[in-house]
Amino acid sequence: MPPLAAASNLLLLRLHPPLTFALRRLSISSLSNPTSHPDNNPLRAKTSLLNDSSHLIRSSPLTGPALSTNHQTSLLPNQAIGFVASSQANFMHVIVEKPGPDPQNSNSDGSNLLDPRIGTDLLCVVRDLLKKIKRRVLVGDKVIVGSVDWKDKRGMIEDVFERVTEVIDPPVANVDHLLVFFALDQPKLEPFNLTRFLVEAESTGIPLNLVLNKTELIPEETLFDWKERLQSWGYQPLFCSVDKKVGLSAIGEKLKGKTTVLMGPSGVGKSSLINALRGGQNDADEDIMNKLLEQNSKWFGEQRVGTVSTKSGKGKHTTRHVSLLPLAGGGFLADTPGFNQPSLIKVTKRNLAHTFPEIRRMMQESAPSRCSFNDCLHLGEPGCVVKGDWERYPYYLQLLDEIKVREEFQIRTFGTKREGEFRYKTRSGGIKQAEPKLDRKKHRRISRKRINQSIADDIEDDIFDP
Repeated sequence: MPPLAAASNLLLLRLHPPLTFALRRLSISSLSNPTSHPDNNPLRAKTSLLNDSSHLIRSSPLTGPALSTNHQTSLLPNQAIGFVASSQANFMHVIVEKPGPDPQNSNSDGSNLLDPRIGTDLLCVVRDLLKKIKRRVLVGDKVIVGSVDWKDKRGMIEDVFERVTEVIDPPVANVDHLLVFFALDQPKLEPFNLTRFLVEAESTGIPLNLVLNKTELIPEETLFDWKERLQSWGYQPLFCSVDKKVGLSAIGEKLKGKTTVLMGPSGVGKSSLINALRGGQNDADEDIMNKLLEQNSKWFGEQRVGTVSTKSGKGKHTTRHVSLLPLAGGGFLADTPGFNQPSLIKVTKRNLAHTFPEIRRMMQESAPSRCSFNDCLHLGEPGCVVKGDWERYPYYLQLLDEIKVREEFQIRTFGTKREGEFRYKTRSGGIKQAEPKLDRKKHRRISRKRINQSIADDIEDDIFDP
């Protein structure tokens, strides 16, 4: 080794003692193989040393965007793949679908359905790096869990697979069915509030069904009027009475084999519906996953239910977190907290019209002719094929004004430029590597030069201020 390189390595050893082993490995390899050219960067040498031990240490998967659903991941014995079943505060319950190889059983690779670890409920926390790069973990996400303690049933969520669908209100991922659930009375059904929930559900592009509960509280004439009214909106509603056990079989058929999100305001009977649909579960279920999940009593307990407030006539917040619950006929049902005002954050003034079945029907009936302008908002523009003689047109105008105000505020506050969560750097050999882009104000401190310059500017402004 040249004298200059040896002196620089000695200085690095004093500054970075953990690099001692890496430098020693470099020195031995350079002496044993004179034709090789060792890397002069000790940090890069340490990385190459870890790569040589890839059979013992697996590099972190957080080097790019979310993992693809077709991604083939080799798991360690203390790792597992599962889905998030519930979230509360900083903790998440993950149900194991594919555990890592069992060190006590050399023939087990985690793919055997009879593995007793499948269906285990792990209490997990989220890795800090996921929070820094703003990769949020939602209920329903397929995740990789590391540092699993199979005895205490704990672990840490290391990475998230790519989502197929996502619902903002309530926050649930990988959903393939929505159930908009309202009550006909107690609390009283309001058409505009129902329209907001339907617009929120239509904006996701996920198939939905509308169910109205508490049919025992209204007369038959009112029930028939609501049925005709909702059919004119473009929906085929289902009516039920959870208290009287009426109409539940038709709802159960719609939920078989699907991951369904139950959304609606507080007090309409969402938790009571879940208890009624899950009341017939037993050990004779044919679904293997449901049999294994029965080991967790939390999953098969009844949900808390509350009463409607006598003072305001509205429901009380009883369910406080989102949770996925298995059904007897297969599939999962998400019990979510009730909320009275959906945010409509994914709805823009351009796609608001597509969330109304009445407008879609008018556009289809007028085909092949269409509106004269591509950016028509159906406000009576020349050549517009959408007329204003339908019941929910005032609701459409009210929501359009609300969305316009929100979009203008967002443009003034945040602008139109949106940066990604990752930046790409070119390494040696022309290899591009993705690195998480951290928030500058939160994770980087301002230099002293900039601080001193700002102080000098303030003093100068004070001096020359008349």
